[in-house]
Amino acid sequence: MFVIDSAIVANSNVNSAASPKPAVTEAPTKAQASTEATIYYANCTAVREAGAAPLYKGDPGYSQKLDRDGDGIACSS
Repeated sequence: MFVIDSAIVANSNVNSAASPKPAVTEAPTKAQASTEATIYYANCTAVREAGAAPLYKGDPGYSQKLDRDGDGIACSS
């Protein structure tokens, strides 16, 4: 048999209602993310010197002008 103290149950409900909810943070939008850190490489030599080669489509710094054969991999050779 279990005995529950009603004062404890009532206090636990009050405390949980009074406790603050965690802050909700929103992920940055695509426009915000792109303006925060834009990476640009003038050519594949610059990519290699930065140690970033090869670049894949979607990677920061990837551009079609660096992807000569259009396979989605820039500065691969």
